[in-house]
Amino acid sequence: MNATSASARAGSSHSVLNAAVIVSALGYFVDIYDLILFRIVRVPSLRALGFEGETLFSHGVLLLNIQMIGMLIGGILWGILGDKRGRLSVLFGSIILYSVANLANGLVDSIEAYAAWRFIAGVGLAGELGAGITLVAEVLPKEKRGWGTTIVASVGICGALLAANVAELLDWRYAYFIGGGLGLMLLVLRVAVYESGLFEQIKKKQHVRRGDFFHLFRTRSNFFKYLHCILIGVPIWYVIGILVTFSPEFALALGSLEPVSAGKAVMYAYLGLAIGDLSSGVMSQILRSRRKVVAIFLLLTAAFVARYLTAQGFSAGMMYALCGALGFGAGYWAIFVTVGTEQFGTNLRATVTTTVPNFVRGSVVPLTFSFALLKDSVGILAAGAIVGSLALAIAFFSVWKLQETFHKDLDYVE
Repeated sequence: MNATSASARAGSSHSVLNAAVIVSALGYFVDIYDLILFRIVRVPSLRALGFEGETLFSHGVLLLNIQMIGMLIGGILWGILGDKRGRLSVLFGSIILYSVANLANGLVDSIEAYAAWRFIAGVGLAGELGAGITLVAEVLPKEKRGWGTTIVASVGICGALLAANVAELLDWRYAYFIGGGLGLMLLVLRVAVYESGLFEQIKKKQHVRRGDFFHLFRTRSNFFKYLHCILIGVPIWYVIGILVTFSPEFALALGSLEPVSAGKAVMYAYLGLAIGDLSSGVMSQILRSRRKVVAIFLLLTAAFVARYLTAQGFSAGMMYALCGALGFGAGYWAIFVTVGTEQFGTNLRATVTTTVPNFVRGSVVPLTFSFALLKDSVGILAAGAIVGSLALAIAFFSVWKLQETFHKDLDYVE
């Protein structure tokens, strides 16, 4: 290892369970808690504010769209800040923002206030995962960073399970208060986490431009590499945003023998995602490859989607089991984010790692739009199959085009 590499790694830790991994995992846990909690309490919270019927649906869509706009804007802003000011400042800055927004969401008394705080929450939620994964990838040696990012994603996904149970037991306002409180409690761990040695080293090089988002579009190679990093993750949100979210409607079309609860479908899907993330991360370390594992899990997703869309006359329990299987197949989120982290240099790494997952989350908008458009003409099952086939085909192509990064040294710049 050269002198630069040694200096850059001075602030790193060889322990997988170091403070950076623990705080990033817990921060993502609260991040997912809030994202899923809002989906669960959206209807009861709007009813408490006095909305019913068509306004209940329209205002719910409004809040979801405003939150998504916040996440898209926040993803770019936090990513640039992560490369300019540091991974640590973004990690805790985003945690503070979405924690305060969570507390405020529990106090709203109008749709205007609710919308404003969901936008702010979206901005805050956009930064934690990217900053956390970037920090973890840079403080761990390359042979262990896959373990670290797997722990972050696996622990984080479990926040959905807590959200589902808290929302069932408590009033929606108290559920928001718990999320805000959990986030603020993480701030006490701030003193135990150190900045990435790689970032500290590059910060001293005044000639290196950091956080230049538009640099990703200046060359053909960078643009397509960035685009492929996004596209390999789209099937994850196809599964969650369409198949799981609309599971009651799919169940009806498939002749289910009993009604299906969307809330339970989401819970089982996220349980599958948590197990899948852990499994894909372990497999990545064993096979010593990111691309092979993403390809394997895309194949699993395709198989489970085919089974889901062709099942007939099943029980609600069978539908929940299928949602869990779909979640498992789509459980390569940790590897997907890690791939983006490892594809770009230190001066752009946080920008890429923060924007990529948020653009994938944003892909649910064109996915659901296409699905709704097709559903009216070809039916819900055919629409789901067409949109899913396209998302999976593009993802397979993108995996094929991306380079393997398991052994890649991250001490370089663009």
